Amino acid sequence: MLKDEKAIVVFSGGQDSTTCLLWALKQFKEVEAVTFDYNQRHSLEIECAKNIANELGVKHHILDMSLLNQLAPNALTRSDIEVTDGGEGELPSTFVPGRNLLFLTFAGVLANQVGAKHLVTGVCETDFSGYPDCRDVFIKSLNVTLNLSMDYNFVIHTPLMWLNKAETWKLADELDAFDFVREKTLTCYNGVISDGCGECPACKLRQNGLDDYMKERI
Repeated sequence: MLKDEKAIVVFSGGQDSTTCLLWALKQFKEVEAVTFDYNQRHSLEIECAKNIANELGVKHHILDMSLLNQLAPNALTRSDIEVTDGGEGELPSTFVPGRNLLFLTFAGVLANQVGAKHLVTGVCETDFSGYPDCRDVFIKSLNVTLNLSMDYNFVIHTPLMWLNKAETWKLADELDAFDFVREKTLTCYNGVISDGCGECPACKLRQNGLDDYMKERI
């Protein structure tokens, strides 16, 4: 427990980052959330993040990262690009090059300004959809780089790193937030809150994990 410390949570309003925000509220004395506006396909994602932060009483920062959209067109920012899984060694069309690198770097700058030494992110290597910037080795490398770049002793926490989606649902349940996470978060690539559209890769991953956890929960 780090009840005398302050943390910044990288927060999208989705299942994973909301679970991490709830986890952080149990771990730290003070928690703030930061959401990045990179002209993602659904502005509802930002509204969802605002609503959750407000309901939980968490100070919420929204930073403009629209340059990312210009540099790295992808299915999360362009409606004319189809959402597809990666095949034959290719990355999914939803991969945004540099996203977690930039998000965590800017979160580190913010943390330095507000006196927080802990960063929390919902990246996961178990169900990471092929994204290279969700791997543990990347987080450990970036943690060292951030510390050196600012001469500031950050710790990046990844509560979900080795959890599959069923175990992430279990963690939300252990945090007494199962219904909250299920009903109020937006994971769907098509912008449907709660259980989503049921068709996109994010919804299928979320639902499969939920189904597996519900077998255990009964």
